[in-house]
Amino acid sequence: MNQPLAERLRPQKLSDYLSQKHLVGEKGTISQMIKRDLIPSIILWGPPGIGKTTLANLISKETKRSFFTLSAISSGVKDVREIINKAKQKQGLFEQKNPILFIDEIHRFSKSQQDSLLAAVEKGWITLIGATTENPSFEVIPALLSRCQVYTLNEFSKDDLVRLLKKAMTEDELISKRNIELKETTSLLRLSGGDARKLLNIFELVVNAVSEDSVVITNDLVESKIQQKTVRYDKTGEQHYDIISAFIKSIRGSDPNAAVYWLARMIEGGEDVKFIARRLIILASEDIGIANPTALIMANNTFQAVTTIGFPEARIVLSQCVIYLATSAKSNSAYEAINTAQQIVKQTGDLQVPLSIRNAPTKLMKELGYGEGYKYAHNYENNFVQTEFLPEDIKNTVIYEPANNIREAQLRDFLKQRWTKKYNY
Repeated sequence: MNQPLAERLRPQKLSDYLSQKHLVGEKGTISQMIKRDLIPSIILWGPPGIGKTTLANLISKETKRSFFTLSAISSGVKDVREIINKAKQKQGLFEQKNPILFIDEIHRFSKSQQDSLLAAVEKGWITLIGATTENPSFEVIPALLSRCQVYTLNEFSKDDLVRLLKKAMTEDELISKRNIELKETTSLLRLSGGDARKLLNIFELVVNAVSEDSVVITNDLVESKIQQKTVRYDKTGEQHYDIISAFIKSIRGSDPNAAVYWLARMIEGGEDVKFIARRLIILASEDIGIANPTALIMANNTFQAVTTIGFPEARIVLSQCVIYLATSAKSNSAYEAINTAQQIVKQTGDLQVPLSIRNAPTKLMKELGYGEGYKYAHNYENNFVQTEFLPEDIKNTVIYEPANNIREAQLRDFLKQRWTKKYNY
């Protein structure tokens, strides 16, 4: 039997699928879709070795749909079109259900390759299931993303992975023949980085490296059989999420020492320079914002610079930006303001724009009162006049609340002076 353990242990039915109960549990979203036999196009997002390919296969089996597969690494537009044509012919001749087209690592598809999928998804020739380890918001074109439901697969817990090892010991045809004691698991879990496929393959390698029938799995045994004793950073696995979280929280917490350390961990691990810089742009608005508007300019310029020069020189630019952001004044008032505004919109719906500030490009609109009574700010002292800009139902609502920092304290005073009769600042 030449198949690796991870392949031999791949679940054959949904009830055997490990974890992801929010998707495949009794009340899970995908379980309910399968029961109703209504499968939309889907993007499965999660770290490697988490079961994205397996889940796509199980959806196909459970709904009795034809299953076509492509790898974004080796397939081009021509391959996509050939598969779509095969799917259309099969649907028309042999079955009524949409065939499933599974594309692994869909984030690696170019814009033109993703564009080639649009018509097939839109017209129902295929049901697309894409798998990605990268954030679909950044890596999948908006037109395709809008036609798909995105489901996040959570990384496995330690208990999940240990349970998987014990399953291999009792259920695999080859492994179960050995007398195995799972005494220690720390090294196995660390070396696998949360990747179930990698975990099983390392486990099998260690077991097969012992000639005796009895095998006691210890950390020392694992590390003696595996040349790579440490995995400093798996840029698509479990540590990816932990380290970027530590990086962001260190900057937010104004600790440049920790921030640069976690930056170094990502650089040494080979992280994508654009990913790091993109996170800094987000942080510059979310966590610094109005307290220091220059932070956003610095972060955006950093993104442009490191994209142009790449590693290794980009590390210096990133370090400069990280130290600047970490030592900057902090405010999340812009973040809180848009959250508040969106919540108000959801609660109140499409409120009418006040007539005085509506656009009036035509005679009819002017006759209807559009723009009537509008006060042009530049015609007044200090280029300001109190007027109503919010819909009547929510007038006087404070959405932006200045934070407690030097710059926004000045902004609060400015707003108090201007809006004495409207907002309670």
